[in-house]
Parts: sequence; C-alpha cells; structure tokens
Amino acid sequence: MARTISIGAQGFEDLRENDYFYVDKTGFVRDWWLSGDVATLVCRPRRFGKTLNLDTVRCFLSMEFARRGEELFGGLEVWDDPKMRKLQGAVPVVALSFARVKALTFGDMLADICRITSRAVDMHRYLRGWEGLTANDQIMLDEIRPDMDGTTCADALNLLCDLLRRYHGVSPVILLDEYDAPMECAWTHGYWEEASGFMRQLMNSTFKTNPALGRALITGVTRVSRESIFSDLNNLLVVTATTPIYQTSFGFTQAEVDAALEEYGLSGARDEARRWYDGFAFGGIEHIYNPWSVTQLLQFGEFRTYWANTSGNGLVSKVVRRGDENLKTDFEELMRGGTIAKIIDEQVVFSELATRHNAAWALLLAAGYVTSPGHVPTNVEETPRTLRITNHEVRLTFDRMVEGWFSPAGTRYDQFEQAILSGDARTATKCLAAVTMACLSSFDAGTHPSEYSEPERFYHGLVLGLLASLRGRWSVESNRESGFGRYDVALVPTDGANGTDPAVVMEFKVFDPDEEQTLAE
Repeated sequence: MARTISIGAQGFEDLRENDYFYVDKTGFVRDWWLSGDVATLVCRPRRFGKTLNLDTVRCFLSMEFARRGEELFGGLEVWDDPKMRKLQGAVPVVALSFARVKALTFGDMLADICRITSRAVDMHRYLRGWEGLTANDQIMLDEIRPDMDGTTCADALNLLCDLLRRYHGVSPVILLDEYDAPMECAWTHGYWEEASGFMRQLMNSTFKTNPALGRALITGVTRVSRESIFSDLNNLLVVTATTPIYQTSFGFTQAEVDAALEEYGLSGARDEARRWYDGFAFGGIEHIYNPWSVTQLLQFGEFRTYWANTSGNGLVSKVVRRGDENLKTDFEELMRGGTIAKIIDEQVVFSELATRHNAAWALLLAAGYVTSPGHVPTNVEETPRTLRITNHEVRLTFDRMVEGWFSPAGTRYDQFEQAILSGDARTATKCLAAVTMACLSSFDAGTHPSEYSEPERFYHGLVLGLLASLRGRWSVESNRESGFGRYDVALVPTDGANGTDPAVVMEFKVFDPDEEQTLAE
C-alpha cells in the first residue's frame, strides 16, 4: 500500500513518525559532516528540499533527539554508518530560517530578523538561569529581545554559541535556512545598501569571528556576491549548480522518481513526468527532478504547474521585464525552444541585475528557470555555458508571467492580436497605442533608463506578450536579417492550421521630433 503523502510537511520528525512518503536523503548528513567543512552554503532552487534536509540534520545531531536514533533513522542511509550513529543526538544545534522575511522596508526587515534571532536564543532558555554565566554574560543575554537593536542582533548568535560551548562542552552547529530571502526583498523594494550592511555584520559575527562555532550549514537560492554579504568570510564553502558535490542530495533522481511512480501506480506516466518536471542539472549530474511537483503529481495524478505557482516569481519577472533589449532577445530565443550560450558568474550581484544581462542569467540559473546540462567545464566562469528553459512546467510559467505583464491592457490586447492576424493595420495601430499606454509602466527601464533604448525595450516586451499567446501556431521572431534589411517582428506560421494562417511582418517607427516634423515622416 502506498504511503500517505503529506503536502508541505517540512519536518523530518513528523514524516518519520507517521510513515509519510519520504525519499531517503540522509546520506547528505553523513557526507556533509564527514567533509569537515566549517561553514557550507548550499544554493538550490526553492522547493528543492533545502528546509527538509536542514531539519534532518537538526534531528540527527541535536541533543533534543538524543536516544531516538533508531526510531527516526533506522533503515535510512545515515544509520548504516557506525561512526555517525555515535554522533546522533550529541551536538547542541541552533536552527533558524529567514524564509518568511518579506519586508517592504529595512526597518521591517530588521524587526523580522530580530524576532527570529530572539526566538532561536529562547530555544536554549535554560542558559538564562545557568550559574556559569558571568555578570557581563547576563547583561548581554538580557539584551537579546524581539525589540533589540541591529548591533545586538548581529552579535546574538555569536554570544549564544559561546554560552552553548561552555555549558555543554561541545561546539554548536548553526543551521540557517533561506539566508538570501531578505536580500531579494531588499533589492526589489529599494533598501539594498542598508540591508547588505546589516547582513554583512550578521554573517561575519556569526560565521567568521566566532571561535565557539563548530559547524554551520546555510541554504538559499542564490549565491549573493562575497563582496556584498560574505565579506572576509574565507572559511565558507559555496555549493552552486556547477559544484561537483551534493549533486543528488536536493531534488529527486530518475531512479527515485521511477520508484515513486511505481509505488503510486503511475509507472505509465514516466515519460510525461520527465517532460514536465525533469531538466535540472547539478554538478554535471543531469535528470534531477523538481521534488515539490513530483510529490504533488503522486498525490493528485495530474500534470500541472505546481512548483511554479508556489511563489517566488516576482524577482524573476522583474529582472526579465526590466532587462535590456539583448536580454529580451535571448529570452525570446529560449521561449521558442532554442538555446543560448552565456558566460555565467554564479555570484549574483544584485546591483548589476539592471545593467548586466549576464548577471540576470546567473540569477535565472540559480533559481531553476533555466538549466545548463552537460559536462561542467574546469573554468566555469570563463567558458560559455549552454542554457535552455528547464522543462515544460517552467515554459508554461513564463507564458503566464508574460501574459500577466499585459493584463492592464485588457480587451485592447486581444483586439490588437486579432487586428494583426486579419491584416487590419489601422485598428492594430490604435490598439497598440492603447496597449502601450496601459502597459508601459510594466516595462520600465530600471534604474538607468536610456532615451534611445526605451522604445526598443518596450517593443521587445510586446514581442514576448505576443509569444505567450501565439506561440505554437506562429514562430515569433524579432530583429532578424531578411533579404536586404532587418525586420522588427515577424510572425511565421507553422503547420498548426494546415497552411491557412497568415504571415505577418511588423516594422515599428519611433517619432523623433529632432529629426521629423510630423509622425507621417
């Protein structure tokens, strides 16, 4: 009988106690611990098991779960190692998550992190009455409250580690989940400088200048540049999509998906599941599946855009929408099912997202919206990587994202499409004007607009809008050489309507009052 699937359960203890569906990833606990790395940052797309893996580490190491090893880990990979069995339940663990930090202002972000940090300290409230506290320890510990200031918050985990090591005689482990969630909000809402300054102080105090720290495991989606957050943090091992370790620790392998489909009577859906949810590649290992969508498929037996609809599209949408014409042209090529080649620096520099489109591709790769299959080159940051849209689910997500950009235009957008396809240029022009007025704010030029690139940016955005609804029956192409010149947009019919669809060529003209006296010119 197939195990019960608990959608959204991210607690390892709950999964094991109730015998819910679980794919054994406990080998990661062993591999990470035996690596000896002091601080490790693992970057993977959202909903890829990062939170569950961190909680698995917590349940295995934490003194809270002492003498429960056989109950929770019996029959799993990590329990087969005698050395690891001795470690179970023997380490003080500090666990916290920034996943819910979605603040609109720096003040709200700081308040959220202060509350989270204070709660993490309170999990070890037995320290407050410990006779081993000095008078200075007691003063600093009393200052750690939900309403503490930023400096106290930045140093709180450093103090906690010192007290835990003195109390237990064992250096503690810190587990920090979704460390980059506050930074994405800071960039999106315009308080990056304040946020990065605080986060730099917090990270250095917690993971660098912390002699009491035993180990640290940090997870996130993006590798925020060392200069921004991890300044001077030279003891940090960063695991990205191209790093050749922990390749199969996050996400489901083909063998794991095949076994799950068989358990739930869906073996016949193997090929369709691969088309929808396969396509991720980590460290050169291909055919990694999105675990969230696969789990939903097992429960409901229907192919849908599960992962893409969970949240987190806002940043990706903004980056693509505000990108320059080169990024939009590359994006069109991917939407047509093609590939592009880019040199990828996996350190995401948020301040460069609006000015360097290669930085945008680094973000899209880290977030899982594009993938780079094949062998990872030795010189990762110097060798062009082939990129393509990850799978069918992501492609549908992009379609809907683009359609959403044009939602302010309402019926005018639909009329524009019909006018173009019927050859009614006059109506198409009027509708285009209405669409432009309604949607221009959705395609702003970012923080450094150019009067020369602005029209081009908008019309490339318009091409993406056309692509979302017409792709399939037409191939939408832009800025391609043809004959003796270069057209702006061409809709090339496929065989979807047995040769009855019209071909359309569009040329956009921008009125420049410095060169023309009238629009007709």
